[in-house]
Amino acid sequence: MKKPYRQSSTYGFKPATGLLQSRIRKASEARGFAQARLLTHWAEIVGEATAAVARPVEVKYGREGIGATLTILTTGAQAPMLEMQKTQICDRVNACYGYRAIARVRITQTAATGFAEGKVAFKHAPKREKTIDPAIAKTARDAADGVQSDELRAALAALGANVLAKHT
Repeated sequence: MKKPYRQSSTYGFKPATGLLQSRIRKASEARGFAQARLLTHWAEIVGEATAAVARPVEVKYGREGIGATLTILTTGAQAPMLEMQKTQICDRVNACYGYRAIARVRITQTAATGFAEGKVAFKHAPKREKTIDPAIAKTARDAADGVQSDELRAALAALGANVLAKHT
């Protein structure tokens, strides 16, 4: 018995992951990452605490013997802590690969903004609370007093307070 023809439900469209998969693989392999999973799931592999202070930079297969060297980027203050965790990082990364692919872990120290090439930022600076003089805030509220909409009046008062605070 012949099966009825099934019409495609995608209408000729392909998922974006399929279109980008080859480019992602090519870019990650250029840096030595045979599996892009190490880059995309870094926090899951090494843990949240380590991922917050370190990023994988490259995997290099050298002449030193069997196994590759994983280079990790971190700030100078965090390097001694990561130095003590090298074996755990190596074991977790090898568990991701499924075999002993990484033999050594090298730690590279840099400023929080990273190398000129990567511009790795580890976390955002905390936002500063702006303190506006109460007299300036009152002047801005008085200027926006004629507006009927409460939301618009509040937004205009905040804008006016910021503008007046910068010019004083």
